[in-house]
Amino acid sequence: MSLAALMATSALVPRATAQRVPQASPAATVIQTVGVTDFTIQYSRPFLKGRKVFANESALAPYDQLWRTGANMATLFEASTEFTFGGKKVPAGKYALFSIPNGAAWTVILNKNYNQGGSDNYKESEDVARATVVPTSNEFNEAFKIEIVPVTDSTAFLNLSWSSVNVPVPLAVSTESLTLTALNKAVAEKPEDVATLQSTAGYLLSKGKDLQVALSLADKAIGLKESFGALWTKAQILNKLGKTAEAIPVAQKALTVGAAAPDGAYNFYKPQVEKAISEMQAKAAPVKEAAATAVKKKKK
Repeated sequence: MSLAALMATSALVPRATAQRVPQASPAATVIQTVGVTDFTIQYSRPFLKGRKVFANESALAPYDQLWRTGANMATLFEASTEFTFGGKKVPAGKYALFSIPNGAAWTVILNKNYNQGGSDNYKESEDVARATVVPTSNEFNEAFKIEIVPVTDSTAFLNLSWSSVNVPVPLAVSTESLTLTALNKAVAEKPEDVATLQSTAGYLLSKGKDLQVALSLADKAIGLKESFGALWTKAQILNKLGKTAEAIPVAQKALTVGAAAPDGAYNFYKPQVEKAISEMQAKAAPVKEAAATAVKKKKK
C-alpha cells in the first residue's frame, strides 16, 4: 500500500480518546476551615429523579439501613486536627462517613476504613464515632448536599441535606488550645523571629489572656526590630492592662514609624490607630486631672 493510500485509510479510523461524560452522581468536594482546623469532604451527589428517599422500603437510603451517605465510593471525611463529632472526641485523620436514616433520629457514623466502595465492606467494629442527630425540615434539594454551616472559630455543623430533610451534626475544635500550643512551639523554636513574637503577642491580646507575657513578647519583638505592628500591639496591650497613659506615646510612635516606611498594614490600620489614640487621650485626661488635683491638695 502506498503512503498516500495508508494516510487516507487511517483518516477514516476514529481516534480513541478519553472523552469525559456526565456522571449520574457528580463528584463534589467541601473544604471548610474552623479556627485552625481544616475539614475536607469528598463525596458523590445522587439525584432524586422522582424517587422516594428516607422512608420505609424506599429505593434511596431507606430507614434503619446503613447508607453510604452519598453515591459511588464511601464519602470521605477528613480533619487536620483532633475534633469532636456529635460530642465524641475524634483524632485527626481520614474517615468514611456513613449514616442510618430514621424519622425520629439518625445515626451518623465515622468509620476508620475510609477507602471503601459503598458500604459492602463496612464493619461496625471499625467505627470511631457515632452521633445521634434529630433531623429537621429543610428547603427542597433535588441532589444530595453536604455543607459545613454555620461556622464560628471553634464550632460548626455538618449538614446532610436531601429532599426536604436536613441532618445537622455538631462539630467542635479546641481552637484556642491548638493555637496557643502551636504559637508557644513556634516561639520556642524561633525565639528571635519578630513575626512569631508579634503574632503570639497579638493572639494573647485578642483573647485577653496572659497580657504580661504578651507585653514581654511585644517588647522583645520591638527590641529586635522596631516596627509599626509591634509598637501598635504593645500600645493595645498596655491600654488593656489599664496603663493608658503609657500606651498613648507608644501608639503615637507606631504611627511615626509606620509613616516612615508605610506598608499595607500601616495604611489599613492608620485610621483605627488615630481613633484609638483620641479615645485613650480622652480616657487618660480625667485620671491625669485627678492626680494633679490630689498633688495640689497634698501641698496645701
